[in-house]
Order: sequence, then structure tokens, then C-alpha cells
Amino acid sequence: MHTSAVIFEEPGRLVVDSVELADPTHDDLVVDVKWSGISTGTERLLWSGDMPFFPGMGYPLVPGYETVGIVEEAPKHLRHRIGEFVFVPGSAAYKDVRGLFGGAAKHIITSNDKARSLNPDLGAQGALLALSSTAYHALVHPITGKPVLPDLIVGHGILGRLLARLTVALGGAPTVWEQNPERQEGAGDYRVCASSDCEGEKYQNIMDVSGDSTIIDQLVGHLAPQGEIVLAGFYEARLDFAFPAAFMKEARIRIAAEWSPSDQAAVCQMLERDQLSLNNLITDECAVADASGAYETAFTDPNCLKMVLNWSDKA
Repeated sequence: MHTSAVIFEEPGRLVVDSVELADPTHDDLVVDVKWSGISTGTERLLWSGDMPFFPGMGYPLVPGYETVGIVEEAPKHLRHRIGEFVFVPGSAAYKDVRGLFGGAAKHIITSNDKARSLNPDLGAQGALLALSSTAYHALVHPITGKPVLPDLIVGHGILGRLLARLTVALGGAPTVWEQNPERQEGAGDYRVCASSDCEGEKYQNIMDVSGDSTIIDQLVGHLAPQGEIVLAGFYEARLDFAFPAAFMKEARIRIAAEWSPSDQAAVCQMLERDQLSLNNLITDECAVADASGAYETAFTDPNCLKMVLNWSDKA
């Protein structure tokens, strides 16, 4: 079976071309993709060639881990899933290219346990499940397993907005720092301001999604004694900070990485109960035929919170 896919042939070079899919196993589903999201974190690093090496790394590759579509084929014991609208966090089932992370294709093959059923009314917004789950994961304390609500969120991009919405939904009232005036718009039941407007304010729990590798000293200056800083963004440059100030605060620094199935389940439950809204987060949608322009916009336009590719024009 062949399908159309976005292919990073090498850093900085993108094509949409036919790829050969691996044969489905007895527990695999074939999904007809409707939308796939473009990540400005990991996919930007794959595009630029700055992604640190890890097993399986290499080009050519199919990017993408934010995919929604309809289950089109399934083995006999999974026939009940045909027709479901599902979220899939990518695929590695390609014969002639690497799947890193493999979700940007018209048809993808995924194991049954990775296809999360969603309300079809979500449409393209279903592609935000990965980021929503990542945001929820950042809130959950790794030892207690319970959400720790931030007083301060740094960054009002899409991940910062999801963190703020989740925090409000769970009973918090965060302040959000955003230096770009254009990105200060769009807040809900929370305060958005520049850091210069918050001189002297102290916070017990600070969550940084800015990606700014130089920001820790500034955050320590606003940290309450024995407070915690959670690094929930991705930092291309080396991080460092002045130890004495952090020592005097007895600061704790935690890193939040990839979501787990329990995070995804919690977000799905909040969506089903209308506790969390994904409205007004997808700012751009582009046909796959214009994929090169879509990736450029996603990576370079600060007004683009989230770009999704629409696969409806592909057979």
C-alpha cells in the first residue's frame, strides 16, 4: 500500500510524495487522515537539523505526531472500530522512509492501543490532544500524581494557553507572562502581562514554556522561598543559572517531558465534560499541496499559534 506523505528529505528540504506503508499486523488499524498538526518544537529541530541524535534518527523522514482521522481498515476482531474518529500520535509503519514521528501522511498504520477515540465534532481541534496532554503532564507532580497549579506561566503560545486553560479549569488563577504584545491577546479567565509589569511579585509555582535558555535567573528572582520552577518547554541552548540566589530560595527545578496515557485519558475526560475548550487555538489551516509554505509559516510567524494540514485534497 502506498500513500502521500510529507517527507523531510534532509534538513531544510521538504516534499510531498508517495511512500510505501508496511503491512498491517493482526492488531493494527489503517487510518484515513483528515488533519495533522505541525509542531514548532520537535519538528522545527528536525527541519533545521538541530535535533540531538537518538536511536532511529535519520533522513528521509515523515514528521508529525498530532494526527486525527477515520479508521478505514481493521482486522476482524477490531471491525467495531471502523468509522471511529481517532487521534494517533504518529506512526513508524513505513518501508522506505523513517517515521519521526510519522503522522503527516494521508494514510497511516497504527496499533489499536494507540488510536484514541474522540468526538468527531472536535474536527481539526482533535489534533491538539498531544499538546493538551503535554500541558497536563507538566501540571502533574511525578510523585503524588496530582496536579500542582502554577501561579505563573511564562509564555502565551499555544502550550502556555493550554496550561492556563487547564489551570483555570482545575481551580487555579494564573498570571501569564508574554513579551510579545500581539500574543498577549486571547486570554480567558486569567491575567496576561509583560514581566516588567510584575516587579516585586513572588510565585510559589512557576511553569516556563518560553524556550528561553537564559530565563532561569529571572525566574529565581520571582520565586517564593522553597518554590518550584517547572521547565516544560524545549531548550535548544544549554541551560545554566547562578547558584547562590537559587540556594538562598531553596529552589526546586523540575523538567516535564512527554505525556503519558494517563495524561491523555485525563484530558479526554475534561473534554467530554466540557471542562476544557480547544477553541481559538488553531490559527492557520493549509492544504497539503501547500505544505512547504505551511511549515515556513508555522516556524517563522509569531502570530501562528498552531498550523494544521488538511489532507482532504489527497487521495
